[in-house]
Amino acid sequence: MALLEKTAALTVAYEPIDKDHEEFIDLLNALDTATNADFPALFQQLYEHTEQHFERENQLMTQSAYPGIADHKAEHQRILGEFKQFKSRVEKGLIVFGRAFVKDRLPQWLALHVTTMDTALVNHLNHQPPV
Repeated sequence: MALLEKTAALTVAYEPIDKDHEEFIDLLNALDTATNADFPALFQQLYEHTEQHFERENQLMTQSAYPGIADHKAEHQRILGEFKQFKSRVEKGLIVFGRAFVKDRLPQWLALHVTTMDTALVNHLNHQPPV
C-alpha cells in the first residue's frame, strides 16, 4: 500500500497545481519504499520539485494579486526550512531522519496545505477575469 494515495481530497481542480501535487505524491511514495542507497537522491529530487512547485505558486499569487500571498509564501518558506534541516541529515547518512520526515510529517502537511492554502488560492484564481 502506498504511503499516500492520490485522492480527490488532494486535488484543487487547477491542472498545474494538481500535476505538481501528483508528482509530489509519486516521489513521496517512491521514498517510502526506497533503499537506503537510493534514498538521498530521491530526497534531493523531492526537495527540488517542492522548491519549483512553490515558485510556480508564488508566481501565480503575484500575477493574480492574491490577498493571502504573505501567509502562503511564509508557509512555503517554513516547510522548505524543515526540508533543509532533514536534507542536511540525509546528506550526512542519517537516512532514518529523512524517512521519519517523509512518513510522519509530509503526508499530513500536504493534506492540510492542499485543503486550506491551495484551495483558497485556486478559489481566488477561478474568480479572476480571463486574460
